[in-house]
Amino acid sequence: MSWTCPKCERELPKAEQRHYCARVSLDSLFKGRPAELVLVFDKILAEVADWESVLVGITPNCIVFTRRLTFLVIRPMKKELDIKFYSKVPHPEKPVLKSVASGNKFENHIRIALLDDLRPDLFTYLRESYQIL
Repeated sequence: MSWTCPKCERELPKAEQRHYCARVSLDSLFKGRPAELVLVFDKILAEVADWESVLVGITPNCIVFTRRLTFLVIRPMKKELDIKFYSKVPHPEKPVLKSVASGNKFENHIRIALLDDLRPDLFTYLRESYQIL
């Protein structure tokens, strides 16, 4: 059961959960960014938002996807999206740019600029991140 912060109206997995408490519009994160980044984000959102118990929160710098914990963070950059997800094992191979230990899991980053960069293995990684948390 989720909880909605009365100040920022962000939906969170637990009551009184610590979070960045500010109202931020999704459009503000993509202002001045290439239109294709919005399409890439929309494609990821369309897939992930339908998974059971997924909550989507917007902060001043990124979009946070949570289940019980955060499993995906998408940060719009100037010309690409930085996609952070978690795994049980490191992913040293491309398209992963960075895979570092973070507690008992690994934090991984992929950068995507074009719809053509969206590959099925990305969604496999995101599903794995969703399932381990």
